[in-house]
Amino acid sequence: MAVTERNDPTSPRRSRRRVVACAAVAAALAAATAACGSEEEPLHSIGYAIDNVVTTYNANTVDGAASGAPQVFARVLPGFGYVAPSGQVVSDTDVGTAAVVPGDTLTVKYTLSPNAVYSDGVPMSCDDLVLTWAASSGRFTEPDESGTETNLFDAARRGGYADIDRVDCQAGSKEATVVFRPGRDDTDWKTLFGATELMPAHIAAARAGVGDLVGAVTGNDTDAVRRIAEFWNTGWALTPGEFDAALFPSAGPYRIESYTAEDGLTLVANERWWGNAPATDRIVIWPRGTEAATASGDGRIHVVDVAEGSLGYTPDLGDGAENTTVVSRNLEQLVLSTRGVFENPAARRAFALCVPRDRLFDEFGAAGEDGGVTGPVSSRLLPPDSPLYPQTAETAERYAHADVDAARSEREASGQDRMEVRIGYLGPDDRRSRIVALIAESCRESGIEVVDAGSDTFTPSRLADGEVDALLAGTATAAGAGGTADMEDARGALHSGTGSNVGGYADGRVDELLDGLLVAKDNASVAGQAVEAERILWDQVPTIPLLAQPRTIGFAPGLHAGVVNPTTAGAGWNMDRWILRG
Repeated sequence: MAVTERNDPTSPRRSRRRVVACAAVAAALAAATAACGSEEEPLHSIGYAIDNVVTTYNANTVDGAASGAPQVFARVLPGFGYVAPSGQVVSDTDVGTAAVVPGDTLTVKYTLSPNAVYSDGVPMSCDDLVLTWAASSGRFTEPDESGTETNLFDAARRGGYADIDRVDCQAGSKEATVVFRPGRDDTDWKTLFGATELMPAHIAAARAGVGDLVGAVTGNDTDAVRRIAEFWNTGWALTPGEFDAALFPSAGPYRIESYTAEDGLTLVANERWWGNAPATDRIVIWPRGTEAATASGDGRIHVVDVAEGSLGYTPDLGDGAENTTVVSRNLEQLVLSTRGVFENPAARRAFALCVPRDRLFDEFGAAGEDGGVTGPVSSRLLPPDSPLYPQTAETAERYAHADVDAARSEREASGQDRMEVRIGYLGPDDRRSRIVALIAESCRESGIEVVDAGSDTFTPSRLADGEVDALLAGTATAAGAGGTADMEDARGALHSGTGSNVGGYADGRVDELLDGLLVAKDNASVAGQAVEAERILWDQVPTIPLLAQPRTIGFAPGLHAGVVNPTTAGAGWNMDRWILRG
């Protein structure tokens, strides 16, 4: 699916492109950088620019998962696996090992490295796994003001964590035994407890005033867990100029040293890291909200990973740098509210019918030689390079082209004389602004007025709060890099029990099918459930998939070990291996 082409990151989109396989580009980049002169002194600091905000250390909350935290902290908060350039999860044995225990019920034994320790000197332990499970399993709920049971933890992900029956852990131990519910042998269990998912449980417990986090969780002590959740939800917020190092211990090759708008988010080598030392002492992240354009002009940015055309400036990586455009695993889509103007499914169908998906692909998409991406993405559940994709994509035929008359008919069927749709997104973003403008132009004749509600403080939770009617974002509401090969996060964001389902969509049969896909072991089962689910989803239209997002990834000349990763991990997936020779 991943494909590439040289291109300026802010150049206007041309018509459909022919590009080459990303694997070939990665190999070429690795070979080229390895050939750089080793006699030159390596630089001690590398700048890395992304097209997202970094507002929290916790990449597992709804807004945290949509932020740049998964991109930035994979080598600060590692786990038992990481997302490789292929989009698949690869085991990270520096952190520990995970092995299936024979038996009728899926049981996995996790063993942390005996040397695993946080940068504040506190050892990593199974307490960290228990906290992750408690937060994402959905087992701790309370009724809200309307009486609806709501998760105490503002967790974005659900997936396989909800299938875990228990985590056997002796507080402080290096071992945990994770036991799944009978009949729930999740095929993607290796994606659990991965990079950025293991948060320092000792910090959460201390700040919540809970002496025994494991006991509180396993003993269902709701009062104690509520206090833990309150900290977990907001306690790891990151604001430039207000950094308290004590709250942010690292378990990876890097730790945070400082965070300011003027000097970026600075990562430095973690002195307590037990694996191979990072090749470069300092990585400076330049997210939205920092003076990245100034840093670029000063020559302080050496790696860039952004959606093509999303930034208002052209990152300058130096003479001889090459920018690579990659068709990523990130699904650009519209997520619709199921309340307000879109409460009636007919209204959502009306909007989907006037969105010019084919035109948006022609202007903002890219086609690849591997045949995976040839037009607008028409499945929410399977990637275009899956051999089963064509079966699921057939149900989207009605929405292949904008149909003004059909859209008007569905709008009238919804009982609305006119509709106003506010589309929110993280800005400023020239690319997404243009997408909204084209949608507005196409929908106007159908009696649907579109309002651009993008802002530089936008978060996905604004859709859940009713401040906008639709969200323009990537996979599982990601504002920047996103997506994996298994599409677990994309599927999870359509489940009624998942935090990233910010549109509030709920359908019992779709939940059953999504749960079935987690344990499906053969293609026939996957295809059958995915096709049925897509039929329902294209009738109820909680989301409108648009295209596989092209991303521009660039490495400065002389940067060794820079390898394109067109997934949620982004180019920084292996930043501890980067070396830049001047």
